[in-house]
Amino acid sequence: MHEILIGTMAGAGENTPAYVDKLIPLGFECFQFNYWESFKGFGPAAMAEAVMDKLRSHGIRVSAVSLFANVMGDGEEGETARKQWRELIDSVHLFDCDLVTGFTGRVSGTVPENIERFREVWTPLAEYAEDRKVRIAWENCPMGGDWFRGGWNIAHNPDAWELMFDAVPAPNVGLEWEPCHQMVQLIDPLPQIEKWCSKFFHIHGKDATVRRDIVARHGIGGSKTFCWHRTPGFGDSNWTNIISELRRFGYHGNIDIEGWHDPVYREGLELTGQVHALEYLKNCRGGVFVQA
Repeated sequence: MHEILIGTMAGAGENTPAYVDKLIPLGFECFQFNYWESFKGFGPAAMAEAVMDKLRSHGIRVSAVSLFANVMGDGEEGETARKQWRELIDSVHLFDCDLVTGFTGRVSGTVPENIERFREVWTPLAEYAEDRKVRIAWENCPMGGDWFRGGWNIAHNPDAWELMFDAVPAPNVGLEWEPCHQMVQLIDPLPQIEKWCSKFFHIHGKDATVRRDIVARHGIGGSKTFCWHRTPGFGDSNWTNIISELRRFGYHGNIDIEGWHDPVYREGLELTGQVHALEYLKNCRGGVFVQA
């Protein structure tokens, strides 16, 4: 029986080992380490050397290692992103892990207009990863984009997922799914699990609060904010139902809390919110695993 571990995300960099030392006593069971745009001089081999002995000694797993960049972009930044994705694929085993995650990338135009570039970039990366027994998962964050425009990611909508997995039908590519990113599009995330669970390789623990009264009066494009990203336990989702559905349809990954977004539990209350989310999600999964 696979137990769903509950952990948190940590930015990858020179300060990460000290952050990990601070979090280990708080009860997190796993970590996701993520780079933003590039390695910035502290690549995955150095990162693994800095943290893995300590994590292994505490029995803490690494769920995924991530590079969030515009992999489909033209020019030097896109080329660097593709090169570093390959390096991450080569290095992820140093974390006792087989999962690399991030954005798809995006060029100008609608989601369908991006599919040929998506196929061109991700087919060789998926093959490169499969040869090394590595899986790839794309996060479902819109990054401010929608069906018609955007600059970072096309994997934010189930209609896009249909096009993506038709274009790159590799068994080792999937999604890094987060309910929040569906809720802010006014999509109910729960029914997605039955259809897409086989493509869910990793889950981000982030929730949302949607103010339906504001939507009713002002819509979603007016001057009033209609939704907020929330730490689990403070938003609208019932994570007991989410985890039950994930178990029912065969999910075999972990859940890592994505903090640093909650409008209330932030700054001095950030870790208070994350530890609350940790305990909340542990309870939602049924508490401590007991062997039958």
